[in-house]
Amino acid sequence: MWILHKIFSKLTKISLLHAAVLALLMIIISSITMRLAEPETFPRFIDAVWWTMTTLVTVGYGDYYPKSDIGRIFTMILIYTVGIGAMGVIIGKVFESFSMYRKLKEEGQLTYSGKGHYILIGASKEKLENVVEEILNGRDKCDVVIVDHAVRTPIEQNRVHFVSGNPAEEEVLLKANILEAKSVAIFSDDRNDFAEYADGKTLLTASRVEHISKKYDKNIYTIVEIKKDKHIALFEHANVDEVILSNDSVSRLMAQAAIHHGSSKLFNQMLSSADGENLYEMKTKPHWNTYRDAAMELFNMGATLISDGSALDIARRHNEKIPEDANLFIICDEITYRKIVG
Repeated sequence: MWILHKIFSKLTKISLLHAAVLALLMIIISSITMRLAEPETFPRFIDAVWWTMTTLVTVGYGDYYPKSDIGRIFTMILIYTVGIGAMGVIIGKVFESFSMYRKLKEEGQLTYSGKGHYILIGASKEKLENVVEEILNGRDKCDVVIVDHAVRTPIEQNRVHFVSGNPAEEEVLLKANILEAKSVAIFSDDRNDFAEYADGKTLLTASRVEHISKKYDKNIYTIVEIKKDKHIALFEHANVDEVILSNDSVSRLMAQAAIHHGSSKLFNQMLSSADGENLYEMKTKPHWNTYRDAAMELFNMGATLISDGSALDIARRHNEKIPEDANLFIICDEITYRKIVG
C-alpha cells in the first residue's frame, strides 16, 4: 500500500498531457501483453485494446476476459491495482482542467482568439447588460469581449468573454484581440462624478487604441462616450470615429419628448433591435444614380431612406448623385431589410 500511495502521489502532481501519455502507454502495453499472453482469447489487437479499455473504466462487458493464469495474474496486478487507480487520476485531471479553464475564463485571464467581435470597455454592469443584449439580439451573431479592472466577469453568457486588466495597457487590449475586432466602444466612468476626470480616463484609453492602430497598421473603429462637449476636440485629435455625449443625449431626448409627445417611443424603437421598425445600414446599389432613385425604390419595397451616414437632409438633396462608397441608413423591419440586401 505504501508503494501505491507513493505512485498515486506522483501521478496527482503531473500535468494532464503527461497523464494522457502515460494512459496511452499503459493501454498499449497492456493490450500487447494480453495479445501475446492469450492469442486465442484475443485474436486481434483491437480485441485486446477493447478489453483493456472496458476493464480500466470498470465497465466489463464480459465479451472478452483472460482465461490463462498469466493473463489473470497480469490483470490483478496491473489493471486492478495500478491501472484503475491511474485511470481515476487521469479522469480527475480532465475534470480539474475543465474547472481551471472555467475559473480562468471567469477571472478574465484567458486570451480571446476570435474575430469580428465587439469590445466594450469601462461600462457599468447595468449599462453593459443593455448593450450586450442589443448586440446579441442583432442580426450579426458576433461575440462580445468586455475589458475591465474587475476580478470576475460582470456578465456570464456563452458569447460574452471577459479580459481583466487596465484597458489603457497595450497587452490587455491585445489579449482581447483588438486587431480583429469590428469596433471598440469606450464608456464613460459612471463612478467618477467629475466630468474632467472621467473624460480624461476615456481619452487615455482611446489614445492607447489609436497607438495600437498606428503601430500595427490597423483601422480600429472606435466609439467613445464622454460627459462634456467641450472635450470633443481632444477626442478628434485622437482620431476617434464617433463621440457620444452621455448627459447631453439624455437631456435632448427629454426635451424632445416634452415638446413632441410620444417622440421618445420612436427613438427607443430605433435604438432597439428587439422588434418592429429598426435602423439598418446598407451599401448603395449600382443602378441608383441619385438619392431620389434610391428613396423611391426603397419606399416601394417598404423601407424609408433617412440618411447617407453624414446628414439627415436627403429629401433636400434628392437630385444629388450618390457616391459609390456611401453608406445608406434606412428604417424598416428585418424581413424587408433582408429582402433589400439579399
